[in-house]
Amino acid sequence: MEKSEFRSNAEDMIYLTVCSINGVTPDRERIDALDLPKLFEVCQTHILTACVAYALESAGIKDNDFTQAKEKSIRKNILLDSERAKILKRLEAEKIWYMPLKGAIFKDWYPKLGMRQMSDNDILCDGTKRAYIKEVMLDMSFTCDHFGQDNDDAYFKPPVCNFEMHNELFTGAHVGKLHGYYEDVKKRLIKDEKNEYGYHFRDEDFYIYFIAHEYKHFASDGTGVRSLVDTYIFMRRFKDSLDKDYINAELKKLDIVDFEKTNRELAVKIFSNEPLTSEEKELLDYYIMSGTYGVRENRVKNDLKYRAKGSKLGYLRYRLFPSLEYLEVSVPWVKKSKLLIPAAYIYRLFRGPAASKKRISDQIKQIRKE
Repeated sequence: MEKSEFRSNAEDMIYLTVCSINGVTPDRERIDALDLPKLFEVCQTHILTACVAYALESAGIKDNDFTQAKEKSIRKNILLDSERAKILKRLEAEKIWYMPLKGAIFKDWYPKLGMRQMSDNDILCDGTKRAYIKEVMLDMSFTCDHFGQDNDDAYFKPPVCNFEMHNELFTGAHVGKLHGYYEDVKKRLIKDEKNEYGYHFRDEDFYIYFIAHEYKHFASDGTGVRSLVDTYIFMRRFKDSLDKDYINAELKKLDIVDFEKTNRELAVKIFSNEPLTSEEKELLDYYIMSGTYGVRENRVKNDLKYRAKGSKLGYLRYRLFPSLEYLEVSVPWVKKSKLLIPAAYIYRLFRGPAASKKRISDQIKQIRKE
């Protein structure tokens, strides 16, 4: 699909999402002008298909692709809820502390079941028991998709149950101050009242973490429109009860005050159906063209902006000789001894070209353009 077509259908997607989450029946004239196959493709990119399906159905449109996506979303929500309850019960039995993250909580704040589609469930667990948690998950008939990489281990159980068990929220490879701020995350958590080992964020800290997580994606490959929907849903539910001074003070520690402000204001204006400024339209286009999980073309531009502070030389230095924290994530065996650091840099230098000559060539071309 051409970019102009993608943008046009994304505008329809956003309009229908506005209708869906606000309980408004879409305008019939606009519905009749939709290109449903192309709209479906764009919605799939942003994981807003089920949300849009609800809006279409309110206008009397039952398209098979959209209806199936909605029904699958409802089914997956129910199955994930059931399986998550079993996992948490088992973690309780094994005396392992835990906290469900993001989507597992957000989905219940949307107006209807399945409206927020789930690709997986994230659970933060005691990082000192990572290997034991793997034994527990395997014992519960999950298969392990990956283990010991980055800050999560991925597990799957047919037909649709994907779980990511996090040992920490961010790594040293992530942009900015995210890793340092959340390094001792448990001190920011509140003990659940109805269990022995479950924890949760206070509302303000939940929002701060959510914004930090979105910033991680935004400042890397990019993030899509659904993150703006989540922001709007949260603010609509909690805006009058939040300690804004506390939130701003913590966001300053993370250096993401400006990001939070622009993200929140954009989300509220879009889903309250208010007109956007030219700058906001440009920012929205970044979300639209990024899709839910971002696009690689954003990576160089964002690394140059957020990691190298606009310096091309700084960008090359970062790529060739990243910080030790980043190095430990990308080359895990370097943790065994600091004497391995030079070897790790050499390994990265030769591993990159072997992994993808085209990707490196594309990065060099993009740097020249910036």
